[in-house]
Amino acid sequence: MSDETIHQPTRATTHQPTYQPTRETTGQATATMRAVGQDALGGPEVLRVVELPRPVPGPSQLLVRVRAAGLNPTDWRHRAAKIFLPDPPFVLGWDVAGTVEAVGIGVTLFAPGDEVFGMLPYPHGVGSHAEYAVGPARAFVRRPDAVDVVQAGALPLAALTAWQALVDTARVRPGDRVLVHAAAGGVGHLAVQIAKARGAYVIGTASAGKHAFLRGIGVDEPVDYQAVDFAEAVRDVDVVLDTIGGDYQLRSLRTLRRGGLLVSIRPVPAEGLAEAAERLGVRTAMLLVEADQEGMRGVADLAERGLLRAEIAGTFALADAARAHAVGDGGRVTGKLVLLAD
Repeated sequence: MSDETIHQPTRATTHQPTYQPTRETTGQATATMRAVGQDALGGPEVLRVVELPRPVPGPSQLLVRVRAAGLNPTDWRHRAAKIFLPDPPFVLGWDVAGTVEAVGIGVTLFAPGDEVFGMLPYPHGVGSHAEYAVGPARAFVRRPDAVDVVQAGALPLAALTAWQALVDTARVRPGDRVLVHAAAGGVGHLAVQIAKARGAYVIGTASAGKHAFLRGIGVDEPVDYQAVDFAEAVRDVDVVLDTIGGDYQLRSLRTLRRGGLLVSIRPVPAEGLAEAAERLGVRTAMLLVEADQEGMRGVADLAERGLLRAEIAGTFALADAARAHAVGDGGRVTGKLVLLAD
């Protein structure tokens, strides 16, 4: 990829304001930064390293010097098609781990030099695949010493998604039977660990070659979705976490006990889902992840205690972002991919 200048992303006025004053780390501030930009929708080849103005934090915001930023399936989906974001140009990325560079007026929780991690507000707070990112102070928490920066960059969006599905929405309790689809994937493998930390019995779908990995992270009952129909093999679960959507939503209803709950993080219900759920006496919920400091505190606590750890499938420099997206597009990643901005 070549370095060239593009216009500042369309959403800059909403997530990269220029309000002053700020408190900043000592040293000469740079006026620009490198970022992974695109000016058209398409395949990984549309990504390139670009030079943009360095953002300035507004009221109640942090400017973070990004050290690591996770990649998630939502990144390659938004790269390829118009979903929530405006037309390009824009910079993708919601996961952030790094050092507070400056704080906007009104921030009391953090100061320049603090090590933090969190998720920029989804979907319109995008922009972490860069050397600097700006976001609400209360989207971040301090990074525990026991959690390295690559882990911190990998966790936020995927772990918050799993937390909000299993803890906030399903309120998983000890002894609950939880079915996690794509249990070796980015959200899935973190959801397994969160469910286990809450005392659940976890069933996870994945191809047979990933079953050893699933058992290693706590799955009690791996199911090879390629060899059996999970909708026939699994019964009487309390909670299903659907990470796939489509007919997986409808088929998953048959695995639930009466009164059980399907939580889907692909928040477009399959045709006939509500009617089928009512007929079977089960419930459904469609979830879109939100920036959430309380949830991030829960994630940080589990990670600090060694109960939650991202499987790192690969790390890439900003200049190799297109290659990272190509890997993600393959749909066979176990765990998380991370960009390193250092």
